Amino acid sequence: MNDFLERISKLSPNRLTLLAAELNSNLERLKRQASEPLAIIGIGCRFPGGANDPESFWRLMTEGREAVSEVPPDRWDIDAFYDPNPDAPGKMSTRRGGFLSGIDQFDPEFFGISPREAAGMDPQQRLLLEVAWEALEHAGQSADLLEGSRTGVFAGLCTSDYYLMRCESGPESIDAYAATGNAHSVAAGRISYLLGLQGPSIAVDTACSSSLVAVHLACQSLRLGECSMALAGGVNLILSPDITVTLSKSHMMAPDGRCKAFDASADGFVRAEGCGLVVLKRLSDARADGDRVLAVIRGTASNQDGKSSGLTAPNGPSQVAAIQQALANAGLQSLDVDFIEAHGTGTSLGDPIEARALADVFGPGRAADCALQIGSVKTNIGHAESAAGIAGLIKTVLALQYGRIPPNLHFKKLNPHIDWNGLAIHVPTAETSWNRGKGFRVAGVSSFGFGGTNAHVVLSDLPAEEVRNPSDQKSGQKEDAGNPPLHLLPLSARTEPALAALVREYAQAFIKEPSLNLADVCHTAGTGRCHFAHRLAVVAPSLAEAKERLAAFQRGEKQAGVQRDVLRIPCRASSSCLPVRVRNMSAWDASSLRPSRCSDAS
Repeated sequence: MNDFLERISKLSPNRLTLLAAELNSNLERLKRQASEPLAIIGIGCRFPGGANDPESFWRLMTEGREAVSEVPPDRWDIDAFYDPNPDAPGKMSTRRGGFLSGIDQFDPEFFGISPREAAGMDPQQRLLLEVAWEALEHAGQSADLLEGSRTGVFAGLCTSDYYLMRCESGPESIDAYAATGNAHSVAAGRISYLLGLQGPSIAVDTACSSSLVAVHLACQSLRLGECSMALAGGVNLILSPDITVTLSKSHMMAPDGRCKAFDASADGFVRAEGCGLVVLKRLSDARADGDRVLAVIRGTASNQDGKSSGLTAPNGPSQVAAIQQALANAGLQSLDVDFIEAHGTGTSLGDPIEARALADVFGPGRAADCALQIGSVKTNIGHAESAAGIAGLIKTVLALQYGRIPPNLHFKKLNPHIDWNGLAIHVPTAETSWNRGKGFRVAGVSSFGFGGTNAHVVLSDLPAEEVRNPSDQKSGQKEDAGNPPLHLLPLSARTEPALAALVREYAQAFIKEPSLNLADVCHTAGTGRCHFAHRLAVVAPSLAEAKERLAAFQRGEKQAGVQRDVLRIPCRASSSCLPVRVRNMSAWDASSLRPSRCSDAS
C-alpha cells in the first residue's frame, strides 16, 4: 500500500487525471458486465402431450389441454402398484403422470455413438443430446462451427432410475459403459464432448429447482466472461415406480393425478417427464451477431431455505429474498412485473407459503387495473421435477413472444389458506391478453427444490422499438422487382427418407406462412445448421417458386433449379443392431429451424 501511494505521489496532475478516468471507465465496464441482460436466442423442448417443439408446447397451453395420463404399460404395471391408501406398503396412491412417448428411440450413429454404448446410456442423456441439438438449430447456431468455442453447458437432473434398474438386473449387466452412461456429470459433459465445446460443463442437482438453478449459473458464467454462449436447462424421466412409491408415503401425490395450483382442492402433485434447454448469449453479443432474440433475462437469484420448519418444508422468507434479489439484479421494481410463473405444485403446504411470499413482494401498491397474473404450467403437464423450472421458463418466453398468458387449469376456488383479499393478484382461467403497459413486458419464474434450494428468474421481451429482423442488419440491398435475385435453399439429411421428410416440412411451412422472407430462410438453412450426405439444392427467385419446385421434387418430377445428390461419406457405425428402437434425427422444421423427429424408425 505504501509503495502504491509513493508511486501515485510522483505522477503529474495530468497523469493522475488520466489514471482516474481509466479506473472509472474500468469500474463502469465491470458494473455493466455484472448486470448485462442475457438474450434467449433458441429453445429446444420435449414435454408431455406431444409438445416436442416450442410451437406445439404453446398450442398445448393455449388450448387448455392437460397432458397427464395413466402410467403407460411400458413403464410398469400400474394395477400391481396402485393402492388408494398412500400408506399401503410398496404401493403408490396415484395411477397417473405426465409421460413422454418414444423415449426408447434414439439414433446413436447421428451422434457418433456405438450401439453398445447407446444401450448403456441413461435415456436422460440421450434426450439431452437430442434437445441440445434442436435448441442450437432453433437458435441458428450450426453445431459444426462451435468446436473450440467457449460455449457452456448447464444441465439439471436429479434421478438415476436407469442405473438402478440395471443394477437390479445383476452385476453381469454392468459393463464398461455403465459409469459414463449414467453419471450426471457426463450428461452435461457428453454434449460438450460431442460438439467440442470448451466452456464450463456442469450438471446441477437441486431437485425440483435444478433446471432453473442451471439457468442462473449459466447467466452468471456469461456475465463473468467464462463462456460466450450457453446451453441451459434440464431433463427428467420416470422409468421406475420407486420414487412415486416414496412420494406417496410422504402424502405428496394428488390422488386424482392433477396439479391444482392455488385451488381449494389442492392436495398434492402429479409427477411428469420433460426436457428443455435454452441457448443464451449476452444481449450485446446477440445483437452484434444478428441473432433473433426471443426474450431477455434481466436478473436471476438463488438461495437456500436454511433452518425451516422441516427439511422438505418450503420457507416463505427465503422465497421472498430470492425474488427480491432477482429484481434487484434486474434493476426493476416489483410493480414492473406483470406475470409470475409460479412453482405452483398444488400441495396443501406449499401453495399457501408461496402465495404469501408473492403477496408480500408484489401485492403492496399494485393498482386493481394492473393485477399480477399468476399461473403454473404444472397444471398442464404435471411436475417435471428437475425439468420443472425450464418448463416454466419456456412457457414464459412463449407468452412474452405471443403477448398472451395461457390459462391456469383446475382453478375453481381460491385456497382458503391464501389471503389475497384487497390485493390485485389474479389466477387466469382463460387465455389473457398481455399488453405492453410499460413499453415492454416483464415476468418472473420461480422454482423451489425440496432440499431447500430456491431460484427466481426475471425476464422480459425487447422493447417494441428494439425488435428488428436480424436479416435487416445483414444486408441493406433492395431487391429489383423487375429482376429479382435468385436464392439458394440448401437442404440435407442423414438418410433419403429423412430428406423427404425435410422437404415436406419446408413445403408445408411455405404454405402455412406465405409471408416468409425467402432470403432469410435460405440464409438460415445454409449457415444455421450442419449439412449431411443426402442433399437437395433449390434455386428460386421467390417463395412461391421455391414452393413449386419443392412440390415438383415431391412428385418425382425433374425441374430446372433443383439438384439432388449424395455426398459419399464413410459410415462410422451401424444402428441396425441397437437393442432399442432408433430414430433418425435429420429432418428439420423450416419455420422454427429445429430438428423434428422423423417418422421412419428402424
